[in-house]
Amino acid sequence: MDLLNTLVDKGLRRESPTRAEALAVLATSDDELLDVVAAAGKVRRHWFGRRVKLNYLVNLKSGLCPEDCSYCSQRLGSTAGILKYSWLKPDQASEAAAAGLAGGAKRVCLVASGRGPTDRDVDRVSETIKAIKDQNEGVEVCACLGLLSDGQAERLRAAGADAYNHNLNTSEATYGDITTTHTYADRVDTVHKAHAAGLSACSGLIAGMGESDADLVDVVFALRELDPDSVPVNFLIPFEGTPLAKEWNLTPQRCLRILAMVRFVCPDVEVRIAGGREVHLRTLQPLALHLANSIFLGDYLTSEGQAGRADLEMIADAGFEVEGADEVTLPEHRAAGGGGCGSGAAGEGGCGSHGVCGTADSAPAKTPAQATAPDETEAPDGTKPAADAPRTDLVAVRRRGAGTDLAPNA
Repeated sequence: MDLLNTLVDKGLRRESPTRAEALAVLATSDDELLDVVAAAGKVRRHWFGRRVKLNYLVNLKSGLCPEDCSYCSQRLGSTAGILKYSWLKPDQASEAAAAGLAGGAKRVCLVASGRGPTDRDVDRVSETIKAIKDQNEGVEVCACLGLLSDGQAERLRAAGADAYNHNLNTSEATYGDITTTHTYADRVDTVHKAHAAGLSACSGLIAGMGESDADLVDVVFALRELDPDSVPVNFLIPFEGTPLAKEWNLTPQRCLRILAMVRFVCPDVEVRIAGGREVHLRTLQPLALHLANSIFLGDYLTSEGQAGRADLEMIADAGFEVEGADEVTLPEHRAAGGGGCGSGAAGEGGCGSHGVCGTADSAPAKTPAQATAPDETEAPDGTKPAADAPRTDLVAVRRRGAGTDLAPNA
Protein backbone atom coordinates (compact mmCIF):
# COMPACT_ATOMS: atom_id res chain seq x y z
CA MET A 1 0.00 0.00 0.00
CA ASP A 2 1.31 3.45 -0.92
CA LEU A 3 -0.10 4.74 2.38
CA LEU A 4 1.99 2.36 4.45
CA ASN A 5 5.18 3.00 2.48
CA THR A 6 4.66 6.73 3.02
CA LEU A 7 4.07 6.24 6.74
CA VAL A 8 7.18 4.10 7.17
CA ASP A 9 9.32 6.69 5.37
CA LYS A 10 7.92 9.46 7.56
CA GLY A 11 8.38 7.42 10.73
CA LEU A 12 12.03 6.77 9.99
CA ARG A 13 12.50 10.54 9.55
CA ARG A 14 10.48 11.42 12.68
CA GLU A 15 8.05 13.26 10.46
CA SER A 16 4.39 13.40 11.41
CA PRO A 17 1.78 11.81 9.19
CA THR A 18 -1.12 14.00 8.15
CA ARG A 19 -4.41 13.68 9.97
CA ALA A 20 -5.89 12.06 6.86
CA GLU A 21 -3.14 9.43 6.88
CA ALA A 22 -3.68 8.69 10.57
CA LEU A 23 -7.41 8.30 9.99
CA ALA A 24 -6.69 6.01 7.04
CA VAL A 25 -4.74 3.64 9.31
CA LEU A 26 -7.78 3.27 11.57
CA ALA A 27 -9.97 2.66 8.51
CA THR A 28 -7.93 -0.21 7.07
CA SER A 29 -9.65 -3.58 6.70
CA ASP A 30 -8.94 -6.82 8.53
CA ASP A 31 -7.45 -8.15 5.30
CA GLU A 32 -4.85 -5.36 5.48
CA LEU A 33 -4.13 -5.73 9.19
CA LEU A 34 -0.91 -7.74 8.97
CA ASP A 35 0.43 -5.27 6.41
CA VAL A 36 -0.31 -2.42 8.85
CA VAL A 37 1.42 -4.25 11.71
CA ALA A 38 4.44 -5.04 9.53
CA ALA A 39 4.78 -1.42 8.42
CA ALA A 40 4.49 0.05 11.91
CA GLY A 41 6.83 -2.70 13.12
CA LYS A 42 9.57 -1.36 10.85
CA VAL A 43 9.31 2.02 12.57
CA ARG A 44 9.27 0.42 16.02
CA ARG A 45 12.37 -1.69 15.31
CA HIS A 46 14.24 1.24 13.78
CA TRP A 47 14.00 3.26 17.00
CA PHE A 48 13.76 0.53 19.65
CA GLY A 49 15.08 -2.70 18.16
CA ARG A 50 13.44 -5.80 19.62
CA ARG A 51 13.58 -4.61 23.23
CA VAL A 52 10.51 -4.60 25.47
CA LYS A 53 10.61 -2.40 28.55
CA LEU A 54 8.84 -3.78 31.62
CA ASN A 55 7.07 -1.47 34.07
CA TYR A 56 5.52 -2.36 37.41
CA LEU A 57 2.63 -0.63 39.17
CA VAL A 58 2.37 -0.03 42.90
CA ASN A 59 -1.00 1.36 43.96
CA LEU A 60 -0.07 3.50 46.97
CA LYS A 61 -3.63 4.55 47.81
CA SER A 62 -6.67 2.81 46.36
CA GLY A 63 -10.25 3.97 45.89
CA LEU A 64 -12.25 6.79 47.50
CA CYS A 65 -11.41 9.30 44.78
CA PRO A 66 -13.49 12.52 44.69
CA GLU A 67 -13.23 12.83 40.89
CA ASP A 68 -15.98 11.49 38.58
CA CYS A 69 -13.95 10.03 35.67
CA SER A 70 -16.47 7.70 34.03
CA TYR A 71 -13.92 5.02 33.12
CA CYS A 72 -12.42 4.60 36.58
CA SER A 73 -13.32 1.98 39.19
CA GLN A 74 -11.97 4.31 41.90
CA ARG A 75 -14.25 7.22 40.93
CA LEU A 76 -16.75 9.07 43.05
CA GLY A 77 -19.87 6.91 43.15
CA SER A 78 -18.25 3.73 41.86
CA THR A 79 -19.84 0.54 43.16
CA ALA A 80 -17.06 -1.68 41.81
CA GLY A 81 -15.88 -4.00 44.57
CA ILE A 82 -12.26 -2.88 44.46
CA LEU A 83 -9.72 -2.77 47.28
CA LYS A 84 -9.89 0.45 49.28
CA TYR A 85 -7.01 1.53 51.50
CA SER A 86 -5.10 4.64 52.50
CA TRP A 87 -1.41 5.35 51.94
CA LEU A 88 1.06 2.49 52.03
CA LYS A 89 4.08 3.15 54.21
CA PRO A 90 7.42 3.56 52.39
CA ASP A 91 8.66 0.11 53.47
CA GLN A 92 5.42 -1.51 52.28
CA ALA A 93 5.63 0.23 48.91
CA SER A 94 9.31 -0.69 48.56
CA GLU A 95 8.52 -4.33 49.30
CA ALA A 96 5.78 -4.30 46.66
CA ALA A 97 8.12 -2.69 44.12
CA ALA A 98 10.79 -5.32 44.78
CA ALA A 99 8.51 -8.05 43.43
CA GLY A 100 8.20 -6.33 40.07
CA LEU A 101 11.90 -5.52 39.87
CA ALA A 102 12.74 -9.16 40.60
CA GLY A 103 10.50 -10.10 37.68
CA GLY A 104 12.48 -7.94 35.25
CA ALA A 105 10.84 -4.52 35.51
CA LYS A 106 13.13 -1.51 35.24
CA ARG A 107 10.56 1.17 36.06
CA VAL A 108 8.27 1.35 39.10
CA CYS A 109 5.13 3.47 38.74
CA LEU A 110 3.84 4.84 42.05
CA VAL A 111 0.14 5.65 41.75
CA ALA A 112 -2.33 7.20 44.19
CA SER A 113 -6.02 7.89 43.72
CA GLY A 114 -7.30 11.41 44.25
CA ARG A 115 -7.61 14.77 42.52
CA GLY A 116 -4.01 15.63 43.30
CA PRO A 117 -1.48 15.44 46.13
CA THR A 118 -1.30 17.67 49.17
CA ASP A 119 2.13 18.83 50.24
CA ARG A 120 2.05 16.13 52.93
CA ASP A 121 1.29 13.56 50.22
CA VAL A 122 4.33 14.74 48.26
CA ASP A 123 6.40 14.21 51.42
CA ARG A 124 5.02 10.67 51.74
CA VAL A 125 5.80 9.82 48.13
CA SER A 126 9.25 11.40 48.39
CA GLU A 127 10.03 9.10 51.31
CA THR A 128 8.80 6.14 49.28
CA ILE A 129 10.95 7.08 46.28
CA LYS A 130 14.00 7.29 48.53
CA ALA A 131 13.25 3.90 50.08
CA ILE A 132 12.92 2.24 46.66
CA LYS A 133 16.03 3.86 45.23
CA ASP A 134 18.13 3.11 48.31
CA GLN A 135 17.40 -0.59 47.88
CA ASN A 136 17.46 -0.85 44.08
CA GLU A 137 20.33 0.76 42.22
CA GLY A 138 19.44 2.14 38.80
CA VAL A 139 15.67 1.72 39.12
CA GLU A 140 13.46 4.30 37.38
CA VAL A 141 10.57 5.72 39.39
CA CYS A 142 7.53 7.35 37.84
CA ALA A 143 5.03 9.14 40.08
CA CYS A 144 1.35 9.40 39.19
CA LEU A 145 -0.56 11.41 41.77
CA GLY A 146 -3.07 13.44 39.79
CA LEU A 147 -3.11 17.18 39.18
CA LEU A 148 0.02 18.96 40.40
CA SER A 149 0.18 22.32 42.16
CA ASP A 150 3.02 24.77 41.66
CA GLY A 151 6.32 23.50 43.01
CA GLN A 152 5.24 19.90 43.54
CA ALA A 153 6.88 18.55 40.39
CA GLU A 154 10.16 20.15 41.46
CA ARG A 155 9.91 18.52 44.89
CA LEU A 156 9.31 15.11 43.36
CA ARG A 157 12.28 15.60 41.04
CA ALA A 158 14.47 16.57 44.00
CA ALA A 159 13.33 13.42 45.82
CA GLY A 160 14.60 11.27 42.95
CA ALA A 161 11.55 10.79 40.72
CA ASP A 162 12.53 10.25 37.09
CA ALA A 163 9.13 10.67 35.45
CA TYR A 164 5.57 11.83 35.99
CA ASN A 165 2.47 10.31 34.42
CA HIS A 166 -0.75 12.15 33.69
CA ASN A 167 -2.85 11.04 30.74
CA LEU A 168 -4.98 13.20 28.45
CA ASN A 169 -7.21 10.13 28.01
CA THR A 170 -9.46 11.45 25.24
CA SER A 171 -9.86 14.38 22.87
CA GLU A 172 -10.47 17.88 24.15
CA ALA A 173 -13.83 17.95 22.35
CA THR A 174 -15.16 14.91 24.21
CA TYR A 175 -13.40 15.35 27.55
CA GLY A 176 -16.40 16.94 29.24
CA ASP A 177 -18.50 13.87 28.41
CA ILE A 178 -16.08 11.67 30.40
CA THR A 179 -15.17 13.86 33.38
CA THR A 180 -16.76 16.98 34.90
CA THR A 181 -14.75 17.54 38.09
CA HIS A 182 -11.66 18.79 36.27
CA THR A 183 -10.86 19.88 32.72
CA TYR A 184 -8.75 18.80 29.79
CA ALA A 185 -6.74 21.99 30.28
CA ASP A 186 -5.99 20.94 33.87
CA ARG A 187 -4.40 17.74 32.57
CA VAL A 188 -2.36 19.57 29.96
CA ASP A 189 -1.13 21.96 32.65
CA THR A 190 0.11 19.09 34.83
CA VAL A 191 2.08 17.59 31.93
CA HIS A 192 3.66 21.00 31.33
CA LYS A 193 4.58 21.25 35.03
CA ALA A 194 6.31 17.84 34.88
CA HIS A 195 8.25 18.87 31.77
CA ALA A 196 9.31 22.18 33.30
CA ALA A 197 10.62 20.45 36.41
CA GLY A 198 12.90 18.20 34.38
CA LEU A 199 10.78 15.07 34.82
CA SER A 200 10.31 12.72 31.89
CA ALA A 201 6.69 13.27 30.88
CA CYS A 202 4.42 10.25 30.44
CA SER A 203 0.97 10.88 28.98
CA GLY A 204 -1.40 8.75 26.96
CA LEU A 205 -4.98 7.83 26.19
CA ILE A 206 -7.84 5.43 26.79
CA ALA A 207 -9.49 3.89 23.73
CA GLY A 208 -12.90 2.25 23.67
CA MET A 209 -15.01 4.83 25.51
CA GLY A 210 -17.31 5.40 22.55
CA GLU A 211 -15.05 7.94 20.86
CA SER A 212 -14.82 8.36 17.08
CA ASP A 213 -11.77 7.79 14.91
CA ALA A 214 -11.41 11.58 14.71
CA ASP A 215 -11.33 11.78 18.52
CA LEU A 216 -8.55 9.18 18.67
CA VAL A 217 -6.51 11.04 16.09
CA ASP A 218 -7.14 14.34 17.92
CA VAL A 219 -5.80 13.08 21.24
CA VAL A 220 -2.76 11.40 19.69
CA PHE A 221 -1.84 14.55 17.77
CA ALA A 222 -2.32 16.55 20.97
CA LEU A 223 0.07 14.16 22.70
CA ARG A 224 2.60 14.65 19.92
CA GLU A 225 2.42 18.39 20.57
CA LEU A 226 3.02 17.82 24.32
CA ASP A 227 6.06 15.73 23.40
CA PRO A 228 6.04 13.15 26.21
CA ASP A 229 8.76 10.50 26.33
CA SER A 230 6.19 7.77 27.05
CA VAL A 231 2.69 7.30 25.63
CA PRO A 232 0.64 4.63 27.42
CA VAL A 233 -2.25 3.28 25.35
CA ASN A 234 -5.07 1.98 27.54
CA PHE A 235 -8.04 -0.01 26.30
CA LEU A 236 -11.13 0.59 28.41
CA ILE A 237 -11.93 -2.02 31.02
CA PRO A 238 -15.74 -1.81 31.27
CA PHE A 239 -15.79 -2.33 35.02
CA GLU A 240 -19.15 -3.20 36.55
CA GLY A 241 -20.17 -0.39 38.86
CA THR A 242 -18.90 2.39 36.55
CA PRO A 243 -20.85 4.47 33.98
CA LEU A 244 -18.98 2.85 31.07
CA ALA A 245 -19.61 -0.74 32.16
CA LYS A 246 -21.54 -1.52 28.96
CA GLU A 247 -19.01 0.02 26.55
CA TRP A 248 -17.55 -3.07 24.87
CA ASN A 249 -16.48 -1.41 21.62
CA LEU A 250 -13.08 -2.95 20.91
CA THR A 251 -11.84 -5.96 18.98
CA PRO A 252 -8.25 -7.25 18.91
CA GLN A 253 -7.96 -5.95 15.35
CA ARG A 254 -9.17 -2.49 16.32
CA CYS A 255 -6.65 -2.35 19.16
CA LEU A 256 -3.80 -3.21 16.80
CA ARG A 257 -4.84 -0.46 14.37
CA ILE A 258 -4.91 2.06 17.23
CA LEU A 259 -1.43 1.04 18.38
CA ALA A 260 -0.13 1.26 14.81
CA MET A 261 -1.59 4.74 14.41
CA VAL A 262 0.05 5.88 17.65
CA ARG A 263 3.40 4.47 16.50
CA PHE A 264 3.20 6.30 13.18
CA VAL A 265 2.29 9.63 14.86
CA CYS A 266 4.89 9.27 17.63
CA PRO A 267 7.57 7.10 16.00
CA ASP A 268 10.47 7.57 18.44
CA VAL A 269 8.48 7.61 21.69
CA GLU A 270 8.09 4.78 24.19
CA VAL A 271 4.65 3.42 23.30
CA ARG A 272 3.36 1.35 26.20
CA ILE A 273 0.48 -1.11 26.09
CA ALA A 274 -1.28 -0.42 29.38
CA GLY A 275 -4.70 -1.31 30.79
CA GLY A 276 -6.95 -3.65 28.88
CA ARG A 277 -4.18 -5.50 27.07
CA GLU A 278 -5.35 -8.92 28.15
CA VAL A 279 -9.06 -8.14 27.92
CA HIS A 280 -9.11 -6.76 24.38
CA LEU A 281 -6.02 -8.02 22.55
CA ARG A 282 -6.33 -11.50 24.06
CA THR A 283 -4.46 -14.04 21.89
CA LEU A 284 -3.19 -11.27 19.59
CA GLN A 285 -1.07 -9.72 22.35
CA PRO A 286 2.21 -10.92 20.75
CA LEU A 287 1.40 -9.00 17.55
CA ALA A 288 1.11 -5.83 19.61
CA LEU A 289 4.78 -6.15 20.59
CA HIS A 290 5.63 -5.29 16.98
CA LEU A 291 3.99 -1.90 17.58
CA ALA A 292 4.68 -1.04 21.22
CA ASN A 293 8.04 -1.32 22.98
CA SER A 294 6.77 -1.27 26.57
CA ILE A 295 4.22 -3.12 28.74
CA PHE A 296 3.19 -3.48 32.37
CA LEU A 297 4.25 -6.63 34.16
CA GLY A 298 1.70 -8.46 36.30
CA ASP A 299 -1.27 -6.73 37.92
CA TYR A 300 -2.69 -3.24 37.52
CA LEU A 301 -4.23 -0.70 39.89
CA THR A 302 -7.50 -2.36 40.85
CA SER A 303 -7.62 -5.46 38.66
CA GLU A 304 -5.55 -8.52 37.96
CA GLY A 305 -3.35 -8.87 34.90
CA GLN A 306 -1.81 -11.77 33.07
CA ALA A 307 0.64 -13.79 35.15
CA GLY A 308 4.10 -12.21 35.14
CA ARG A 309 5.67 -15.46 33.93
CA ALA A 310 3.23 -15.54 31.01
CA ASP A 311 4.30 -12.00 30.05
CA LEU A 312 7.95 -13.05 29.97
CA GLU A 313 7.19 -16.19 27.96
CA MET A 314 5.12 -14.17 25.49
CA ILE A 315 7.98 -11.74 24.92
CA ALA A 316 10.49 -14.53 24.35
CA ASP A 317 8.20 -16.60 22.14
CA ALA A 318 7.47 -13.57 19.93
CA GLY A 319 11.20 -13.09 19.32
CA PHE A 320 11.67 -10.05 21.55
CA GLU A 321 13.87 -9.52 24.60
CA VAL A 322 13.37 -7.80 27.93
CA GLU A 323 15.18 -4.48 28.08
CA GLY A 324 17.99 -4.55 30.61
CA ALA A 325 18.41 -2.13 33.48
CA ASP A 326 21.65 -0.87 31.89
CA GLU A 327 20.03 -0.15 28.51
CA VAL A 328 18.68 3.27 27.58
CA THR A 329 15.06 3.05 26.47
CA LEU A 330 14.84 6.12 24.28
CA PRO A 331 16.74 6.79 21.04
CA GLU A 332 19.92 8.80 21.51
CA HIS A 333 18.52 12.08 20.17
CA ARG A 334 15.61 11.94 22.61
CA ALA A 335 17.53 10.61 25.60
CA ALA A 336 19.97 13.48 25.14
CA GLY A 337 17.11 15.99 25.23
CA GLY A 338 17.32 16.87 21.57
CA GLY A 339 13.60 16.75 20.90
CA GLY A 340 11.52 13.85 19.77
CA CYS A 341 8.00 13.04 18.76
CA GLY A 342 7.08 16.64 18.11
CA SER A 343 10.28 17.53 16.28
CA GLY A 344 11.69 16.64 12.90
CA ALA A 345 10.21 17.58 9.54
CA ALA A 346 7.18 19.80 9.52
CA GLY A 347 3.79 18.15 9.78
CA GLU A 348 0.62 18.19 11.82
CA GLY A 349 1.65 18.32 15.16
CA GLY A 350 2.89 6.08 30.81
CA CYS A 351 2.24 4.75 33.64
CA GLY A 352 -1.05 4.41 31.57
CA SER A 353 -4.42 3.31 33.01
CA HIS A 354 -7.85 4.01 34.25
CA GLY A 355 -6.76 5.55 37.51
CA VAL A 356 -5.60 9.09 38.15
CA CYS A 357 -2.26 7.88 36.86
CA GLY A 358 -3.49 6.68 33.61
CA THR A 359 -2.47 3.07 34.13
CA ALA A 360 -5.17 0.68 34.17
CA ASP A 361 -7.56 -1.71 35.54
CA SER A 362 -6.89 -4.77 33.46
CA ALA A 363 -7.62 -8.41 32.90
CA PRO A 364 -6.81 -11.44 34.99
CA ALA A 365 -4.91 -14.58 34.25
CA LYS A 366 -6.84 -17.63 35.45
CA THR A 367 -5.72 -19.35 38.60
CA PRO A 368 -5.09 -23.10 38.42
CA ALA A 369 -8.48 -23.68 40.01
CA GLN A 370 -10.18 -21.46 37.43
CA ALA A 371 -8.33 -23.15 34.60
CA THR A 372 -9.82 -26.53 35.51
CA ALA A 373 -13.30 -25.23 36.30
CA PRO A 374 -16.13 -25.32 33.74
CA ASP A 375 -15.96 -22.46 31.25
CA GLU A 376 -18.02 -19.72 32.88
CA THR A 377 -18.71 -18.17 29.49
CA GLU A 378 -20.73 -21.17 28.39
CA ALA A 379 -24.50 -20.89 28.24
CA PRO A 380 -26.58 -23.49 30.12
CA ASP A 381 -26.90 -25.52 26.91
CA GLY A 382 -23.11 -25.65 26.56
CA THR A 383 -22.89 -23.19 23.65
CA LYS A 384 -20.17 -20.54 23.53
CA PRO A 385 -20.76 -16.81 23.03
CA ALA A 386 -20.06 -15.17 19.70
CA ALA A 387 -16.44 -14.21 19.07
CA ASP A 388 -17.26 -10.52 19.47
CA ALA A 389 -19.33 -10.94 22.64
CA PRO A 390 -18.24 -8.95 25.71
CA ARG A 391 -15.59 -10.90 27.66
CA THR A 392 -16.69 -9.98 31.13
CA ASP A 393 -15.04 -13.18 32.33
CA LEU A 394 -11.67 -11.53 31.67
CA VAL A 395 -12.19 -8.74 34.20
CA ALA A 396 -11.43 -9.46 37.86
CA VAL A 397 -10.77 -7.20 40.82
CA ARG A 398 -7.23 -7.30 42.19
CA ARG A 399 -7.16 -9.18 45.51
CA ARG A 400 -3.39 -9.60 45.94
CA GLY A 401 -0.28 -7.48 46.22
CA ALA A 402 -0.30 -3.91 47.55
CA GLY A 403 -2.91 -3.36 50.24
CA THR A 404 -3.32 -7.09 50.96
CA ASP A 405 -1.43 -9.83 52.80
CA LEU A 406 -1.07 -11.92 49.64
CA ALA A 407 1.99 -12.08 47.41
CA PRO A 408 1.85 -9.85 44.31
CA ASN A 409 1.75 -11.07 40.75
CA ALA A 410 5.05 -10.24 39.06
